[in-house]
Amino acid sequence: MLCLSGAALGASAAAAPPAKQRLIVLTDIENEPDDTQSLVRLLLYANDIELRGLVATTSVHMRQGVHPESIRRVIARYAQVLPRLRRHDRAYPEAAQLLARVAPGQPGYGMKAIGDGRDTPGSELLRRELERPDPRPLWVSVWGGANTLAQALYSLQRTRSTEAVAKAVKRLRVYAISDQDDTGAWLRRQFPDLFYIVSPGGYGNATWGAIHRVVEGIDNSSVSNAWIASHIQQGQGPLGAAYPDVAYGMEGDTPSFLGLIPNGLNAPEHPDWGGWGGRYALYTPRREDTDPGGFNGGVPIEAETRPIWTNAVDRYRPFPHSAYGRPVKPGEREFSDAGVTLWRWREAFQNDFAARMRWTMHSPAEANHAPVVRLAHAAELHLRGGDWITLDASPSTDPDGDSLSFLWFAYPEPGTLEAPLSLGTENLARLRFQVPEVAAPATAHVVVQVTDKGTPALTRYQRVILHIEPRAR
Repeated sequence: MLCLSGAALGASAAAAPPAKQRLIVLTDIENEPDDTQSLVRLLLYANDIELRGLVATTSVHMRQGVHPESIRRVIARYAQVLPRLRRHDRAYPEAAQLLARVAPGQPGYGMKAIGDGRDTPGSELLRRELERPDPRPLWVSVWGGANTLAQALYSLQRTRSTEAVAKAVKRLRVYAISDQDDTGAWLRRQFPDLFYIVSPGGYGNATWGAIHRVVEGIDNSSVSNAWIASHIQQGQGPLGAAYPDVAYGMEGDTPSFLGLIPNGLNAPEHPDWGGWGGRYALYTPRREDTDPGGFNGGVPIEAETRPIWTNAVDRYRPFPHSAYGRPVKPGEREFSDAGVTLWRWREAFQNDFAARMRWTMHSPAEANHAPVVRLAHAAELHLRGGDWITLDASPSTDPDGDSLSFLWFAYPEPGTLEAPLSLGTENLARLRFQVPEVAAPATAHVVVQVTDKGTPALTRYQRVILHIEPRAR
């Protein structure tokens, strides 16, 4: 029997917080309202994500002209609420700092707008950031067309050595909200080592669409117009008032940065582990599997030439709330598709958004803050098949003194263990169970979800990775 505790393993898994992810956003803002919606949310996470650039771009839906002034208008609203936000976290940046990082990108559409002599303030911003001596990856969230990024890399190829270009590409991470011009496919061909998350093809095939998808059989109220009006738009201050009504779909661009928020679940360097922004697998998708006949604005859908990070599938059984007895229990219905990898976290990230919007109007004593999840043992454990194990999140705390609820669940898709894990009573702070026997080394991911009872209820996580070896014969 193996019973792991803090005494057995020494130091707690509560390590120093990870370095902030640095991010540049390429946005076709003013094409439709969802870019402004996503920007409002993003600014509320400017304390946790280092915003290095906000670049106005074109897309297939807005082929001429860019609108950096619209980015500045939202930042002006952020400036109005910054004093309140800083009472919750001093890490929120000055509005002037953000304004200095706003730039126009390529003013024309797609490949026709890149080439010699076509550098823009936006592409130069990208080049400078790629060449900064910063060891952290540089994330680029592409909310519209990607041609400003294409121009930056095109210019690098013509002005820097092959080694320098390879070094820049190695630190680059792209998450594109589908291909909204013809440069996405070019980038993936031209730079075969470029880390690229995208659902190519028709938008109906895209994981990101699950952020606003109404799913039969679950509670969709957190993406309803009534919820948005009550929790974001009305009575929530000047930044919330800047959040426009939905025209086509709520915040289609937001999944590109949800996975960068340090919530204990997200693992940006491991898209296949899953998180608030969805889960993605590295493979070469077949063109016929990308919904090539679906709507995408008319961007050519090319056959992919190499593996990319793209749609993965989760099998998920929600835990509905119960009025009596155990507060949550596994539901009867199981869901399985690429969108599941994103919408399964929707209640948590919508509540998180609503809580931060409240920060813009209320003092820390009047608002809710996320719990701090701590383990009594390491976050990676080595054991043998058949061992009994105790997982313990009882050291977790809440900064507001709120009562905490716990939910442990196996997340099989990121691991290699084929046998199911039976965890028993999932809502205990301390969980004891037996791992299955294995014939070959395997990994299993178990996640603890800790939710406070504040208003709105806030959730954080800790992932525990089990490395299971066969029992010696």
